[in-house]
Amino acid sequence: MNETAPSSSDRPELRIRIVFGDDAMLGPGKADLLERIGETGSIAAAGRSMAMSYKRAWMLVEEMNAAFRDPLVESSRGGPHGGGARLTEAGEVVLAHYRKLEEIMAEAGAARIGQLQGMLRPAPKATEA
Repeated sequence: MNETAPSSSDRPELRIRIVFGDDAMLGPGKADLLERIGETGSIAAAGRSMAMSYKRAWMLVEEMNAAFRDPLVESSRGGPHGGGARLTEAGEVVLAHYRKLEEIMAEAGAARIGQLQGMLRPAPKATEA
């Protein structure tokens, strides 16, 4: 049986979830949604780009807007000029803090993550058809 160790392209990914008590949480999915809303100007388009239903994307935006003192996303209904969404200043700050935390934790934990990765079983080698 041929096996190979994980390759450098199989780099581990650190994903953080911050739980603020029982009612508020910020994790990779919400952060990615915020980022994509900022890029696309649309909650629907951001959700689609994540293979997420429109309803789910809206629910997550509503959860974030309710959890933080200031809303993170502002939306406007469609009409002659079309609707859309944008990150508020608070949304941009929250996203920036979350991404910085990811960076800090990845750097601080890199050696331990490498040690854990080194303890993984070798991945089975793909067989040719």
